Amino acid sequence: MKKQQVRVIGAGLAGSEAAYQLAKKGYQVELVEMRSVKMTPAHVTENFAELVCSNSFRSNDITNAVGLLKEEMRLLDSIIMKQGDLHQLPAGSALAVDRDGFSESVTNQLKSMDNITFVNQEFVEFDNMPTIVATGPLTSDTFSKYLMNYLGQSELHFYDAIAPIVSVDNINFDIAYRKSRYDKGDGQDYINCPMTKDEFFAFYDAILRSEEAPMREFEDVNVFEGCMPVEVMAKRGMKTMLFGPLKPVGLEKPNGSKPYAVVQLRQDNAAGSLYNLVGFQTRLKWGDQKKVIQLIPGLENVEIVRYGVMHRNTFIKSPLILNRHYQTLKNSNLFFAGQISGVEGYVESAASGLFAALNMIQHLEEKPLIELSSETMMGSMANYVANANPHQFQPMNANFGLIANRLKDREEMAERSITHIKELIDTIS
Repeated sequence: MKKQQVRVIGAGLAGSEAAYQLAKKGYQVELVEMRSVKMTPAHVTENFAELVCSNSFRSNDITNAVGLLKEEMRLLDSIIMKQGDLHQLPAGSALAVDRDGFSESVTNQLKSMDNITFVNQEFVEFDNMPTIVATGPLTSDTFSKYLMNYLGQSELHFYDAIAPIVSVDNINFDIAYRKSRYDKGDGQDYINCPMTKDEFFAFYDAILRSEEAPMREFEDVNVFEGCMPVEVMAKRGMKTMLFGPLKPVGLEKPNGSKPYAVVQLRQDNAAGSLYNLVGFQTRLKWGDQKKVIQLIPGLENVEIVRYGVMHRNTFIKSPLILNRHYQTLKNSNLFFAGQISGVEGYVESAASGLFAALNMIQHLEEKPLIELSSETMMGSMANYVANANPHQFQPMNANFGLIANRLKDREEMAERSITHIKELIDTIS
C-alpha cells in the first residue's frame, strides 16, 4: 500500500536529507526546487545539496560539537553524511568534500528513488499537503513575503558572504607551503601563505582602503557573525584577523620559523586544482579583491576562478513559531528545517532536515513526536530553535554550550549522546 504524500520544499542540504528519510520509509515525496526555473544569486548548478560557500563540513572529531553531530547523523543513516564521506578531500581533522562530486551523487541517489517526484518550480503558497519547508538561506523573495504574512513576521533575513576560489597552477610554492595546523590529518592538507609583519600591515591596509560592492536592497547590512566578511573583520581591528583566520599558531614554515600571519587555502575539488581562501568571505568589488589577494605572498600571479560575493540568508523567528520537533505551532502538518529554521551551517542544516523528517513520519503515523534528549547535539539544537530568546534570536551553529547537563570530559558527553541516538534508533526502527 502506498503511503501518504509529503511535500519537501527546497532541495538543498536539509531538503535533500528530509526527502531521503521520508522516501526510504515508503512515503510518496514531492520535492519542489525552483532551480533552474529561477536561480539564486549564489547557486551555479541545478544539482541538489549544492555547496554555495565553503566546501568544508568542519571537524570530524567527536569531541568537537559538529564532529559529534556528524556521528549522530551517520548512525541515523544520513544521505548527506554518506555522500560527504564518499567524496572526502584531504583537510586535516576536518571533513572537506569535492563539492561537484558530492552534490551530483546526492542528486543521482534521490533521482533513483521511485517514490520521489520532482517539481521544478517556485513554491508560493501552502495547501493541505503535509509539508517540510527547507528553502534555505536563499529563499525567493515571493515565498519570503508569503511566509512573512503567513507567520506574522516583519523580517526574515540576514546577510553573509562567500570566499573566493583560486587555481593551484600559479601559486608560488617557493613561498607557499603545504601543512595542516599542528600537522593534523596527513600534515599536508592546506596550502599556507606566510606573511611577515610588514606584509601583513600592507595587506591589512589594502583591505581597509578597498571598496565594497553595493547591495541593492539595503543600507544597513545585518551580517551573520559566523560568516563575517574579511573587510568587516579588518574594520574591527587587526587583532581580529590575527587571532581569527590569519592566526599563525601551529603553522610553522618548513625552516621552523613562525610567520607573523598566515592565509590558508583549502582544497575545493577532487582533482586538487582549485582552492578556496579559508575565512576570506568578502563583498569587496572584484577589482579590489584581485589587488588584495595578489598581495598575499605566494599568490601574486594566482588565477581567481570565482570572486567572493555577499548574499541574503533567510530565517524565521523560530522560538515564536516552532516546537522542539521543528513543527509549527500554527499548523501540525507544517515543519521547517535547515537554515530557515534558525540553525547555521551545512551539517546543522542537514541534521535539522533529518530530525524534521523523522518527526513528520511520527506525526503522519499518529505516534508521539520524538523527545530527543538535549544531551545529544541534534536534540540540543532543536531545543535551541524552539526555546531561545525570540527577541534576540540568531541562527546558531552546533556547540557544546547548547548541551544539557554538560560534563568536563567531552568524550563522556559524546559517548552519552551516541547512547541516546542508539536508543532512539531502537524506538523508531
